[in-house]
Amino acid sequence: MQPDVERELIRKCRAGDQRFYEPLVRAYEPSGLRLALSMMGNRDDAQDALQDAFVKAFHALDRFDPKRSFGPWFFQILRNQCRDMLRSRKARFDREALDERLEARPAGQETDPERRRQEQAARETLWEALGAVGEDHREVLVLKELQGFRYHEIAEILDVPEGTVASRLFHARKALHGTLLEMGVTYP
Repeated sequence: MQPDVERELIRKCRAGDQRFYEPLVRAYEPSGLRLALSMMGNRDDAQDALQDAFVKAFHALDRFDPKRSFGPWFFQILRNQCRDMLRSRKARFDREALDERLEARPAGQETDPERRRQEQAARETLWEALGAVGEDHREVLVLKELQGFRYHEIAEILDVPEGTVASRLFHARKALHGTLLEMGVTYP
């Protein structure tokens, strides 16, 4: 979404016209669901977290700095909502929901059965390794490698300096690499 359009929608929401919040929700819903799913592990909890985060963001719009982009600010709220829910509900990391998202292919991108078997085995190994590296490492790896956020966006989401993101990502990749090696995975 264009920053000027985003700012105008937020201005109108702050002026009391709630209907202008819906375009923001529609714009950030798909990537928000992916982030929530990667943190919560199952679709139901992810959708609950996403909805709660949108409500919290709406009620906090008066505290939003319009010089910032809405996306990273919202993703920070969503991340905090997911963490709160994980603590309070003791939600479990469910690889099946994440695998479902990874298996989704655009129409016409079928692969042969052997290729699909290899991809499934690689996914299982990846999730086992991600589960072993710990929540903080998994979080930054998911944000960067699976969600595709840029360093400055991750910094805003995690509320840390960009240098800290780079450092955490370096250590997370190193931990993942070490875990994969311990599991007997070698790659070029």
